[in-house]
Amino acid sequence: MTAFPKSILSRQIAEYSVITIGLLLYAIGFDCFLLPFQVTTGGLSGIGALIFYATGFWKVQYTFFLCNILLLAIAVKVLGWKFCIKTIFAVFMLTFLLSAVEMFMQYTYVVHPELFPGFNERVQLPQLTDNAFMSTIFGALICGTGIGLVFGRGGSTGGTDIIASIIHKYRNVSLGMVMMMCDILIITSSMFLPGATITQLIYGYTTLFVMNLTLDYVYNSKRQSVQFLIISKHFKEIANAINVYHRGVTVLDATGWFTKTPTKVLMVLTRKKESNNIFAIIQSIDPEAFVSQTRAEAVFGDGFERMRRMKNHNEKVQAALADIHSGEKEETSQC
Repeated sequence: MTAFPKSILSRQIAEYSVITIGLLLYAIGFDCFLLPFQVTTGGLSGIGALIFYATGFWKVQYTFFLCNILLLAIAVKVLGWKFCIKTIFAVFMLTFLLSAVEMFMQYTYVVHPELFPGFNERVQLPQLTDNAFMSTIFGALICGTGIGLVFGRGGSTGGTDIIASIIHKYRNVSLGMVMMMCDILIITSSMFLPGATITQLIYGYTTLFVMNLTLDYVYNSKRQSVQFLIISKHFKEIANAINVYHRGVTVLDATGWFTKTPTKVLMVLTRKKESNNIFAIIQSIDPEAFVSQTRAEAVFGDGFERMRRMKNHNEKVQAALADIHSGEKEETSQC
């Protein structure tokens, strides 16, 4: 039996540790800031919240857990076992954390009630602040950060996350936008609850908007890329130094139109977090170099993102290429 590589084991431990931290953040944001003010979120947590607000006894984590069990069958077939294993872990862990954070808040209120400005009898949770709007914003920021960490490590909290991940696998579409479209209906449904108000509906939409913006920022922060265009007399030294840093360099032929002299332009694509290192290399070799840095919306290829397969578009392209080749063959035969 071959031993499990330590590098793989360490990477797996790190990934599941980050996923757990993300789930804990989501549970804190939801139980400590959103639920005490009866703010409805999206996803299965939002559906669970609607049922909880309507019944007063059926906890959010119960709905979350039972519905996710059904959705996991889809995740296994479409997203694979690797995604499913992390999703199973996330579903069980988040169910536990939602209950743990809820019990911790209730226990803290019993021991130190002076720390809390209010208590919601209907959901049996203390309020950390008397300002519902600030609680909504802060809770959405924490929840969005937590989900972003989970998605960044290839995990999922289930529910609409599974739907968003399936679409994101085959289409270059923002995860936050997909989830937002799926969740608007859930939040709008809160208006059918007894005693519902427009204010709570607005809080729900605010939560959705802030949470998805935060999700996109956290998830895409490590994937953001930039493009450098570098003009320098010492382009060879700069190119070699960047290559040592394990980044490719493309040398372009150019002409300075004012001087009418030929020159070389270096084009470098790199992660945004590595841009300071590129600047340091350029400055150490040629402080007088002309440098342009722009944001690259999407970069696909070795060292960056893998190009996603778009089935419908590929079929159209293949059909067009087949028509072109058949036309070329007809012209050749006629000649």
